Amino acid sequence: MNTDVLLFALGSAALAWLSRKPLRAPGSHGFYRFFVWEGILFLLVLNRETWGSGSVAPHALASWVLMLSSILMVSLGLLTLRFKGAVDAQRDEGGAGLYEFEKTTTLVTTGVFGYIRHPMYTSLLLLTWGVFFQLPSLTGLVAGLVTTCLLVPTVRADERECAAYFGESAYDDYRRRTKMFIPFVF
Repeated sequence: MNTDVLLFALGSAALAWLSRKPLRAPGSHGFYRFFVWEGILFLLVLNRETWGSGSVAPHALASWVLMLSSILMVSLGLLTLRFKGAVDAQRDEGGAGLYEFEKTTTLVTTGVFGYIRHPMYTSLLLLTWGVFFQLPSLTGLVAGLVTTCLLVPTVRADERECAAYFGESAYDDYRRRTKMFIPFVF
């Protein structure tokens, strides 16, 4: 068996295990997020030969900036949720399989969430393109675009869930004040 196929299969099995509850809840944000992770995994396997090559080409430098930004974004998001979100381990909407950090009982609108509603998905967007820029190719471009497009149903499902839990009025007000992924832009 080809090494790339084996790596993708093993990675997919691990992602499926991590997503086992959301995969049983089609339409949940976790269900769609699984496919975003699959797209990133595909890009990782596609570009695996370039990791650690020490290239200082502009695309490689852009890759590292994007990937480091991804780490920063997910860290800021997780820390803000942890300290401001009033996590309750009992919260689980319709068996959607929320991860512990997602089980917030307070709508978080400060810190990074004061600028963008989805810092963790922004992190996945940055990671997608960071991995793509390790070794840009047409196949990678298509995978990056598909993965980026898959973030749309993920976010829409997440926003439906948040509006249902936190209240349409409160969440709509928050939505009007913030951007989805990029502060002041989008």
